[in-house]
Amino acid sequence: MIPIIKYGSDEMKRVYGRTQLGNAEFVGAVAEIIANVRAKDDKALFEYAEKFDKTKVNADNLLVTEDEIKAAYDAVDENLVLSLRRAKDNILTYHARQKDKYANEFFSGGANGKSTLGWIYRPLSRVGLYVPGGKASYPSTVLMTALPAVAAGVEEIVVATPNIKNPLILVACAECGVKKIYKVGGAQAIAALAYGTESVERVDLIAGPGNVFVTLAKKQVFGDVAVDMIAGPSEILVIADESADPELVAADMLSQAEHDELAASILVTTSETLAKEVSKQIEAQCAVLPRKAIIEKSLFNNGAIVLCDNIDQAIEVADKVAPEHLEVCTRNAHDVALKLKNAGAIFVGGYSPEPLGDYFAGPSHVLPTSGSARFSSVLSVDTFMKKTSYIAYDKQDLLAGADDIISIAQSEGFDAHANTIIRRKGK
Repeated sequence: MIPIIKYGSDEMKRVYGRTQLGNAEFVGAVAEIIANVRAKDDKALFEYAEKFDKTKVNADNLLVTEDEIKAAYDAVDENLVLSLRRAKDNILTYHARQKDKYANEFFSGGANGKSTLGWIYRPLSRVGLYVPGGKASYPSTVLMTALPAVAAGVEEIVVATPNIKNPLILVACAECGVKKIYKVGGAQAIAALAYGTESVERVDLIAGPGNVFVTLAKKQVFGDVAVDMIAGPSEILVIADESADPELVAADMLSQAEHDELAASILVTTSETLAKEVSKQIEAQCAVLPRKAIIEKSLFNNGAIVLCDNIDQAIEVADKVAPEHLEVCTRNAHDVALKLKNAGAIFVGGYSPEPLGDYFAGPSHVLPTSGSARFSSVLSVDTFMKKTSYIAYDKQDLLAGADDIISIAQSEGFDAHANTIIRRKGK
């Protein structure tokens, strides 16, 4: 079901070969959807909702109502609501600590130290969160995107989702204080959030995962609106030595493989015995899982067990893959984790499985994928904050640097820039 390959072999291409976005043939279709929504506003948005989401929406029923929220609470088991609330507490507590670092700061500057420099932090005013439907439903995505925004102090948080039939999504939105939930999905929802329509106000940033159409749409609207990241299929890489439990390692790999056929599950190990045992466990556990067909395709197409000679080689492989989720199941797991450079999230030790991060621990589960952890980060309070420079010079400090400013400006051919300084010298 899952191949065992050796470090350094040509077969390693299957481990390093994942790209940020496949299915480039959909680029044109997404561009057409975005253009139509920009040109025809609500008309195009509602037509696409009926075509793709099989949902009839209009200006009167586009937003989820209070009655629909109440009905959602009635439909959800009370214990599940309590579980959501406990997860919410963990997520909000974690991200509130991140907000503590965002203190405005001012300090003396200039040649004579009589001026003031600094920076001012501000949360974004309005953000749009995308919560996917499709093959699976993700109320946890509501918590993992909305609560960092709440902790950041975002003034208005809206959600777009094609999956209002799942009452738990509506409950999760209500628990996070989301007041506006638009009943639309796909590239058309991204276009509406980015540019606005008669019924949808444009946002400053769009966050949240989605299928290839949603992801391509986020990529195409970036620049007109901020986006959290351009994410691909889910993935996990486990670094393990002979001390790891093969049953648990296999279970963790399967937890990602069940997402969809494009998900990747990779074990990098120094133990051939563990590799063989994990392979056996994968087959045995997969046989009784409801999403067996998806898992088998995922593991066959994108899964691998990599045999390394030592932990340093395993770390090298992990850093090249730069996975979304990285579990360390080794002796001295903390020390190994600190040597790793590239990962969306690191799970340390045998009792820190990836689903703990998906639902409960605190950090957001919206993470960079397809190697983008080399240069991007987990969704967090940082995603929803912006920093503005602050400069307040007095006359003496400005004049002390005037000749340098004039010289540099004139060297670039910007005489009007120099002129603003020259005129102040004469005042």
